[in-house]
Amino acid sequence: MAEKQPNNPLHGITLEQVVTRLERRYGWVYLAANININCFKSDPSVKSSLKFLRRTLWAREKVEALYIAAFSDAEPVKKSVAQPISKSNPWTSGTMKKS
Repeated sequence: MAEKQPNNPLHGITLEQVVTRLERRYGWVYLAANININCFKSDPSVKSSLKFLRRTLWAREKVEALYIAAFSDAEPVKKSVAQPISKSNPWTSGTMKKS
C-alpha cells in the first residue's frame, strides 16, 4: 500500500524526472557550474547522471536540493470545493446600506 508523505516534496518523483526537469530549465552548463560533478561537465547526459547520482549520496542530495529550490512553488493545483454563499453576505441578503 502506498503511504502518503505530505512533508516530502520529492514523493512520487523519480530521479530521472528530477534530472530531466533541471536540465530543461537550466541546461548542463548551469548545473555543472552550481553542482561540481563530472557527469554534468564532461559529455553530460541524463543516463550518465542517473548512474552517478544513484551511487553517490552527497551528489544526489545536492541535485535534489536544487530541484526543491527550483520547483517548490510549482506545486500542483489542488481542486477546491465550492463553498455555498453564506446568508450574511450583504450583497445577497439585501442588508447593504444605501448611501
